[in-house]
Amino acid sequence: MFAGLGLIAVLAQVPGFLKRQSPKNLENAEPEFTFVRTVYTGRGPWGYYKGWYTDWPKADRQFILGVQRLTNIRIADEGKTIPLTDPEIFRYPFIYAVEAAHMNLTEEEVRALREYLQRGGFFFCDDFWGSAEWEWFRETIERVLPGSNIVEIPMTHEIFHCYYDIPQILQVPNVGNALYNRVTYEQDGYVPHCRGIFNENGRLMVIINWNTDLGDAWEWADLPGYPAKYSTYAYQMGINAIVYAMSH
Repeated sequence: MFAGLGLIAVLAQVPGFLKRQSPKNLENAEPEFTFVRTVYTGRGPWGYYKGWYTDWPKADRQFILGVQRLTNIRIADEGKTIPLTDPEIFRYPFIYAVEAAHMNLTEEEVRALREYLQRGGFFFCDDFWGSAEWEWFRETIERVLPGSNIVEIPMTHEIFHCYYDIPQILQVPNVGNALYNRVTYEQDGYVPHCRGIFNENGRLMVIINWNTDLGDAWEWADLPGYPAKYSTYAYQMGINAIVYAMSH
């Protein structure tokens, strides 16, 4: 597979690893879920800053392996990177955006993302920090969903309990801070948040992981000395989001 024994050892610490089974009649079944990382126009001249590929492809591959080891979800062995404007995106219920504050969407991308969400898609945003980046993100998502309310998702919401019970929001630092520094925050992003946007029927459409970096925890989970508490939280949060997206 994509990772060695180091990642397997890490995943073995996540609740549910030893209970996971692979029924023989499902081993060759078609995938029911594909992990999709969205490609977006970044900030800077001509969209030069391409934050969308931060941690790619290792983070995606290790997360996919985690889903395979920790659940019975038939997830495709390979993820996809799909531009927001590609109609193929409507085939998938879940899309992931890293460094989401650095989206500088074209009007075509804005319309495509709006349609994707209105048609039932789920948008998982990750890895941006501090008040300045929050404002950049808020301005962008306001273009996509004008007048939408961004709220703190209560810990009683099913996104935190639909597969794993997640009792609190954890700040996952970048790998350097995780290994060598007691500081877990970046910029002025001292407190981690899990915010969301709901549609008129109460469906969670957008989940916003702010002041935390789940993708880094997926990417570096197999690194000797990487704190298990960060990788455990990141895998659990990602898996819960997939289960929620597939069931809503």
